[in-house]
Amino acid sequence: MVFINDLSPILVNVGGFEIHWYGAFFATGILLNYFILTYLFKKHKHPVTDLDSLAVYLFFGLVIGARLGHIFFYEADYYLSNPVEILKIWNGGLASHGALIGLFIAYFIWLKVHKIKFTKYADLLVIAMPLTGAFVRLGNYFNSEIVGKPTGNDFGVVFRRLGEDFPRHPVQLYESIMGLVVFVVLWILYKKYYRNAKPLYLLFTFLFLYFGGRFIAEFFKDLQGPLDMPITMGQLLSIIPVLAAVIYFIFFYPKLNRRHS
Repeated sequence: MVFINDLSPILVNVGGFEIHWYGAFFATGILLNYFILTYLFKKHKHPVTDLDSLAVYLFFGLVIGARLGHIFFYEADYYLSNPVEILKIWNGGLASHGALIGLFIAYFIWLKVHKIKFTKYADLLVIAMPLTGAFVRLGNYFNSEIVGKPTGNDFGVVFRRLGEDFPRHPVQLYESIMGLVVFVVLWILYKKYYRNAKPLYLLFTFLFLYFGGRFIAEFFKDLQGPLDMPITMGQLLSIIPVLAAVIYFIFFYPKLNRRHS
């Protein structure tokens, strides 16, 4: 079955003031993440003031890291030649790998300022991250960007705004569904095992599942990035967090003491 994507990226246009679907989905993902974290912090009797303070750091780490990641991993030549475009994040162009780096840097800075251990909040913070990613990918679909490879048959999505008349894999939707599935898995693991789980169990489970899923989804994308290699830039970058998770579960997880709540 073939679907036609002729969606406008603009959600609202009033007197020249535009709200884009991408921005609306991005904001929705961030807000849902914050509401879920508020619930989790209250449930475990963590100070919500810590969350409010941390949220500011993480927001800037997310946006700056994701934007710079997209620029330097995928389109450095274009953005360095058109620096004003760097600020137009509503047009899309956020990289999840850059977001991960930005979030970790922001979290480390916040921990240093507030003199708090890394493990105190790390597992809770990752639970809703794939949910945010799922909404961002919906924004990519509305923008007709990060498109998949041509399917070569009567299945897929025709992205008319790209001037095409052949179907492609709707890889944005694949990744959005993947993000929702990872979120559900993390939520189930949290409900069943969090109180007795070993430190960083959810963090590395997130890294393994989400970026393992990203690695697979990249097979359906058009090649991205300045690489003369049989894998995409996204796959190359996904290998690092997946390997980190594998190393954790093989070498460190068995030696860790159980958390005490």
